[in-house]
Amino acid sequence: MKGDPVSRPASQLDQLPDPDPEETDEWRESLDAVAQVRGPRRAAYLVRRTVEHAERTGIGLPGLVGTDYVNTVPTEAEPDFPGDEAIEARITAWNRWNAAVMVTRGNQRAGLGGHMATYASAAWLYEVGFQHFFRGKDRDGSGDQLYLQGHASPGIYARAFLEGRLTQAQLDNFRQEAGGEGLPSYPHPRRLPWFWEFPTVSMGLGPLAAIYQARFNRYLHARGIKDTSACRVWAFLGDGEMDEPEATAALALASRERLDNLTFVINCNLQRLDGPVRGNGRIVTELERQFRAAGWNVVKALWGREWDQLLARDSEGLLAARLAEVPDGQFQTYAARDGGYIREHLLGTDQRLRALAEGLSDADLHRIVGTSRAGHEPRKVHAAYRAAVEHRGAPTVVLVQTVKGWTLGPGFESRNANHQMKKLTGREFRAMRDLLGLPIPDSALADELPPYAHPGPDSEEVRYLTERRRALDGPVPARRTSQVALPQPDDRPFATLAKGSGNQEIATTMAFVRLVKDLMRDKQTGRRWVPIVPDEARTFGMESLFPSAGIYSPLGQTYDPVDRDQLLYYKEAADGQILNEGITEAGSMASLTAAATAYATHGEPVIPFYIFYSMFGWQRTADQMWALADQLGRGFLIGATAGRTTMTGEGLQHADGHSQLTASTNPACVSYDPAFAFELGVIVRDGLRRMFGPEGEDVFYYLTVYNEPKAQPPMPEADGVSEGIVRGLYRYAPAPVGTSDRAPRLQLLASGTAMHWALAAQRLLAEEWDVSADVWSATSWTELRRDALACDAENLADAAEGREGSERVPYVTRALHGAPGPVVAVSDWMRAVPDQIRPWVEQDWTSLGTDGFGLSDTRTAARRHFRVDAESITLAALATLARRGQAKPESVRDAARRYGLDIRPKTT
Repeated sequence: MKGDPVSRPASQLDQLPDPDPEETDEWRESLDAVAQVRGPRRAAYLVRRTVEHAERTGIGLPGLVGTDYVNTVPTEAEPDFPGDEAIEARITAWNRWNAAVMVTRGNQRAGLGGHMATYASAAWLYEVGFQHFFRGKDRDGSGDQLYLQGHASPGIYARAFLEGRLTQAQLDNFRQEAGGEGLPSYPHPRRLPWFWEFPTVSMGLGPLAAIYQARFNRYLHARGIKDTSACRVWAFLGDGEMDEPEATAALALASRERLDNLTFVINCNLQRLDGPVRGNGRIVTELERQFRAAGWNVVKALWGREWDQLLARDSEGLLAARLAEVPDGQFQTYAARDGGYIREHLLGTDQRLRALAEGLSDADLHRIVGTSRAGHEPRKVHAAYRAAVEHRGAPTVVLVQTVKGWTLGPGFESRNANHQMKKLTGREFRAMRDLLGLPIPDSALADELPPYAHPGPDSEEVRYLTERRRALDGPVPARRTSQVALPQPDDRPFATLAKGSGNQEIATTMAFVRLVKDLMRDKQTGRRWVPIVPDEARTFGMESLFPSAGIYSPLGQTYDPVDRDQLLYYKEAADGQILNEGITEAGSMASLTAAATAYATHGEPVIPFYIFYSMFGWQRTADQMWALADQLGRGFLIGATAGRTTMTGEGLQHADGHSQLTASTNPACVSYDPAFAFELGVIVRDGLRRMFGPEGEDVFYYLTVYNEPKAQPPMPEADGVSEGIVRGLYRYAPAPVGTSDRAPRLQLLASGTAMHWALAAQRLLAEEWDVSADVWSATSWTELRRDALACDAENLADAAEGREGSERVPYVTRALHGAPGPVVAVSDWMRAVPDQIRPWVEQDWTSLGTDGFGLSDTRTAARRHFRVDAESITLAALATLARRGQAKPESVRDAARRYGLDIRPKTT
């Protein structure tokens, strides 16, 4: 209706009192006036600048999540470049050449693959870091931690070759490791342990691990274990890699804990492996918004210096606005098309935009728009890195724009297929040589295999990079291990478990927590234990550690906890010992990895243990556990609430009957499924000796523990029990006295909670069927198998070399040798777990297990469903004896009826 005030959408601020409505209206009217007279673009510009000013001056206004599509550091604000740009350009040229040669030679000789385009785009991102930022380990044993992009590894090897750290023969063994002298395809510390520190090629794990490494560095400092205040974590990532959920899973943690010791460098070459990252969008814009919203400092380095003049002419912001409209798929095309195409499609018919390019030829326009990116200019990269390391209070991400395949020639640059392109032709190498200005004669390029090139150990380039690395405390990447053995803990915590619990029923989960609680009190090594838990501490009975050890938080505890008046209250502390990670198994594994490798990363061994719902360990984070093995980590994984049938009422996705099988696939994992508390004590003690003793083996332990309370027996005093526990098998309960002399005999093998069913079956067999059974505790089916496989391999080698009389017999075969009757093996795992040792058992073999999906019910009903309870074991034993003619066939039918067992095939 005429005369009514202008209707405005409701605002959140309308809920708050306005002390001066008239002043508010004046600001609104001013903005409306600018929009009407100067246009909405000018109004938006003023608002953005006002918000930026408010942010800088600390007014408290939330910052913008997006900014203009230009460099964060203006040209006039760039710091002086501290190096000799000409020499560094020559060094980078040698590295580019040798990286391309290494991959090409490998493919021409053996067809081994490799990647050329990634390093070509990122060469300056690395070189500026190597020359001016990355600290080595010579001064404090820690230096900086570098998470390098896996597909860029040829360039990292090429630089090490220039430094004299790698030989030409080693470069020629790229991806040829079987002979023991090769270079791994990607950063693999286990394959090249003096060089690589962090495995990063399983995309998404690198950024996650880097965040938790930076956080763990702060933890070490807060705990007084090592001064890590000078350490910086650098993670080099691809823009396509940021699609992985793990890549951005912990951004909030990094900002929440103010990890300004962390820098992400994301190479935005706008390409994934098969095409554009965001063909119809802009990955830089998306990432900036995501990181800013998460609380990170964002530094953009997008355009090279040839853009400076264009942008300086752009007084109305038209070009910047146009750049923010062009989708990445189109920008990728600009790099591959000529200047006429760019003039038509980028500048279009807008005469004001076309005027900005007046005086530029099509060749100039192609060079500027197609390839002039900040990531290819050391001054731009240096300015961005300097801005990152000088920022305080938050982590920084540097978004750098590059061209994938840059300097490899028009057949590579910005091509969708360049990730799979593995070699250059002779003509392409000559063109690359000319572009890079390398003194390589045509005669050297006459052979089918392109030559490596080196300026010489006394050249200006090599002297320069050697001096720079000396100034920055030594070579990188580099992994060092000076074995620091931890003293073995006191006997008392282990002796307590060996005594048993008497009539008190406790689960093995609780037994483990009690053991670690006592070990954390050890005067010499107690402070080096690192408990890690994903928000289930109370489930595992760990709340008793809260007030004594404290939960690590860099902020301490700024609130009054609701349970402060209780004995076991929730206590956060700046020097807390517990890493309570919240509901994130991936984050917990990243924390474990950082702690498990501190002996190498920082020269300071700590003893981490990560306790979790067993189902959500290997099933959810097995990729990280594989990376842990690659990184030569040492520590304890504790799969609590283990087994398919112990999680009453929890159902299919909580019932774990397969993690022991998955763990067996990891060669560095030493896995156990102990039945009793005293077994846990023996295993943990042996693990401490192996991992943290003088030898320092590069293994980690996986122990499954249960939530089912049972009276814990004392450790048997028989000889060989400790050895049997460690090796994987010992006879726990000999056949009971009282059966007839002619009673059939058999052997029951059980692990974990299944031991209790086997002991009950032993009694049923003796009392109701006159069958005599020995019960064996199989603490590790996997260790038994590995020992047997090693014996087989040694016997084959002896036979091939003509050595006789030295036949090695596997431990499991020797342990069971002469034990009368067949073997029935049972566990709370699928049958494939105990079946691992079947080939080396002389007796007839039957296994029982919990194959199939889990289900919600009582433990009794679940075990009956899977046919692993005492009655089902008894039935299986009678059936095995009947097949051997040692029991009457009708005893099987009688047992099934007596115990109400449904023996029909079941579905899962």
